[in-house]
Amino acid sequence: MKRNIALFTVAAALMAMPAFTHAQDANTSTTPDTTAPAAKKKHGGAAIHGKVSAVDATAMTLTVSTKKNGDQTFTVTTDTKIMKNDASATIADITVGEVVSIDSKKDGDKMTATKITIGKPKKKAE
Repeated sequence: MKRNIALFTVAAALMAMPAFTHAQDANTSTTPDTTAPAAKKKHGGAAIHGKVSAVDATAMTLTVSTKKNGDQTFTVTTDTKIMKNDASATIADITVGEVVSIDSKKDGDKMTATKITIGKPKKKAE
């Protein structure tokens, strides 16, 4: 009787093994996992670094002059995060000639600033 139980257990384990192997292979598939949340897109492209050439607090726009792309104008909204010296700031704190870094997103034919950092970027500690 014990021999029959042992034989039955081994046979059942051997029959179940392909199912476990197949389940493991399914998890290593090269197809993307559609249940995972999509990566949050931070902005429309790389951060823009340049000097402020114009500020219009009434129109809520900021123009930045870059070596690579010339002048670029950004719309500033109430959702735009503005930082100066690690503290929160406003568009009124930005002056012509200051160096800024801007993260942005494209809104139709306009670029909207999502984050503005006033001043040169800090170097990372090694």
